[in-house]
Amino acid sequence: MAHGVNFVWNYLNALGSRAIRERGLFPSAYDMDRYTQGSGKALGLHSQTLQEVSREYATRRKPFKKACLNWRQSSGARRSLGWIPFKSGAAQWKNGQVCHNGHCFKV
Repeated sequence: MAHGVNFVWNYLNALGSRAIRERGLFPSAYDMDRYTQGSGKALGLHSQTLQEVSREYATRRKPFKKACLNWRQSSGARRSLGWIPFKSGAAQWKNGQVCHNGHCFKV
């Protein structure tokens, strides 16, 4: 799932830099949600996870006022840490584990 999150992050990074170059405005997280709609099934991610990635990207971009943030790599020597953001409504607590999108993780 972390590979899918990194893919969405990189897509939003390219989308944001292109929007600034062409229109001079950076899209909000709500605007970016429209571009990632329906891709969750192909990437194996929950739709709320995609929304949280776009919100996190918009939050991280704002204080630095940059057109493009660092790219997230899924493999290689300089790979990014795996992270999967989700809303509390998308996760469930079952048998001492957190279950999200059909996967259970020990806590």
